[in-house]
Amino acid sequence: MKITLTKQFLLRCFLISFFLSVPLIFLHLFSSQPVTNTTTKDLRIRPGYTSYENYIQRQLNKTLNPKLRKIWTTRDWNRKIPVFARFFEELKEKNLLHNTSKALCIGARVGQEVEALRRIGVNDSVGIDLVPYPPLVVKGDFHNQPFQNDTFDFEFSNVFDHALYPKKFVGEIERTLKPKGVCVLHVALSRRADKYSANDLFSVEPLVEMFKNSDLVHVRSVDGFGLDTEVAAATSEKGNYNASTFTNVEEV
Repeated sequence: MKITLTKQFLLRCFLISFFLSVPLIFLHLFSSQPVTNTTTKDLRIRPGYTSYENYIQRQLNKTLNPKLRKIWTTRDWNRKIPVFARFFEELKEKNLLHNTSKALCIGARVGQEVEALRRIGVNDSVGIDLVPYPPLVVKGDFHNQPFQNDTFDFEFSNVFDHALYPKKFVGEIERTLKPKGVCVLHVALSRRADKYSANDLFSVEPLVEMFKNSDLVHVRSVDGFGLDTEVAAATSEKGNYNASTFTNVEEV
């Protein structure tokens, strides 16, 4: 009788430990799989990322590169700020940006875009990047912005190509923009982005289609440090944008 009870007890312990370990086994298998994402004809996610941590580390390799950071804060600082300021002044002329706007620059590195906004009078401006650069840039992952819903009137980014999850990138913009808030993205369509990019975009259509709660404002050509296209969208409470409206938009 004692032997039978012991076997039953051991069997019960085994079954309990087995069922408790099953979720951990699946978690391990899932986390070790390569990152999967949606790739289409006009938006291709680059392969090779074994995990999100691997992706983040690759981005940090660029952001923390001491040679690049020196260039960004010296030679590029005075060269790029006037160009960004001109872009933003044009947006002010179109009433897409105002001095009273609360603005966010996404993937701002050392904050050149933020400094440009402040120089033209948009004083309530800040940037986010994986590596902070006080006082212009705070720490933040653009796939999961560290801000509440409906925080900003205006958001700008020229690092869409660095998004491993483009839909999440755009979704976070729409989440943190106020109703009727404006998003402006500079992207490259005619050339392959740098080696740190996570995606390649060949048409604005898949990008515009990601704005589920916004109306397309304009698509126009720009010369933005290797980026050739500007896409502007404004959030709407009804989110009445659909793909067919894009085909009727005239470039400006």
